[in-house]
Amino acid sequence: QVQLLESGGGLVQAGGALRLSCAASGRTFSVMGWFRQAPGKERAFLASINWSGDSTRYADSVKGRFTISRDNAKNTIYLQTNSLKPEDTAVYYCAGGRGWPASTYDYWGQGTQVTVSS
Repeated sequence: QVQLLESGGGLVQAGGALRLSCAASGRTFSVMGWFRQAPGKERAFLASINWSGDSTRYADSVKGRFTISRDNAKNTIYLQTNSLKPEDTAVYYCAGGRGWPASTYDYWGQGTQVTVSS
């Protein structure tokens, strides 16, 4: 059974930081990514990383503030979120997939809530 489990979300003040984790079990993924969905909005891509971790992609909205990384020994990816803004408030999802740089995501986690207060 393949599972992706996010953790690390919470309530933080504007300007603060959170480190999100996503632990995969049941299989490994050549590509993994982070997405988010704010109330009333569609799910949006944030960042992705290839198997070796030497290639990453970011949405313009988070470039320079968020950093994606992975630890293949733990089958886990991370999203370091810095300089958080109220508009970063959303449910954050991780996903596992294939293909680089154009990736297709086949498995999704249940999400972790990030709330940024002003």
